Amino acid sequence: MRNKILVIEDEQILARNLGAYLEAKGMEVQIAFDGGNAIRTAKDFAASVVVLDYRLPDMEGFEVLDAIRKERECHFVLMTGHPTSEVCERAVQLGIGHILFKPFPLGELAGVVEGLLGKRVDTPEGAVEGEVQAEGFVERRKRTADSFPLRLYDGSWVLTDRRRSEPDDESDDSDRRPDGEKGHNYNN
Repeated sequence: MRNKILVIEDEQILARNLGAYLEAKGMEVQIAFDGGNAIRTAKDFAASVVVLDYRLPDMEGFEVLDAIRKERECHFVLMTGHPTSEVCERAVQLGIGHILFKPFPLGELAGVVEGLLGKRVDTPEGAVEGEVQAEGFVERRKRTADSFPLRLYDGSWVLTDRRRSEPDDESDDSDRRPDGEKGHNYNN
């Protein structure tokens, strides 16, 4: 049986990117763009982890959490772009152990979900099969070629060309454009 994740996010591009990233990590993902659809999907999908946005167009994320909890037991991860102390306190009261403040690295979401599942979904080089990630672990890859094929370029996420060969040198290729050309590094 695969690890089932329900992503509830009203920003459709973000939701699809989160879903695609988690699927690339070996998880089965369903996406809902509002609270009503999320509650209906949760009844049949039997998710192990629900990744939940706080602000949804039809209801508050905590209302969705309450409705899903009446039907089944699962873990919850809260995403919010409005990290007020009230939201954080309410999340803790409801037993949400992880809150992700937008924007967050996709690897951070994967680390949290894998930790909640209690096992590694994929085994990176050097990791032990079945290894449990520590709470709060944030994956920071040194080479972007090993990461998800979306990159932030000129303020937008773009799909990189996976057919392009690996960089010739082992240096950090974070200043490469999606077309593989070397960009300018104005920080040096």
